[in-house]
Amino acid sequence: MGMTQGLLAAMIAHTAPAELRGTAFDIFNLMSGIALLLASAGADILWENLGAASTLYASAVICLITLIGMRCIPSTDRQA
Repeated sequence: MGMTQGLLAAMIAHTAPAELRGTAFDIFNLMSGIALLLASAGADILWENLGAASTLYASAVICLITLIGMRCIPSTDRQA
């Protein structure tokens, strides 16, 4: 998160219209907070029910799905 937070803030500042920039940052931070809350709750459920290693395995599976999705879904901004 520390590596990407500044980049995401710059991207929001660059793409949001000047009069809506504050709202864009608020919505971004709200969605980030909700995502972190859900991720923490999910990790807690896995840890309590399946053990500590299950959180690592779930992270690996999510990472693999993301990498496969990035490779399979075409992007107009990316050159192959």
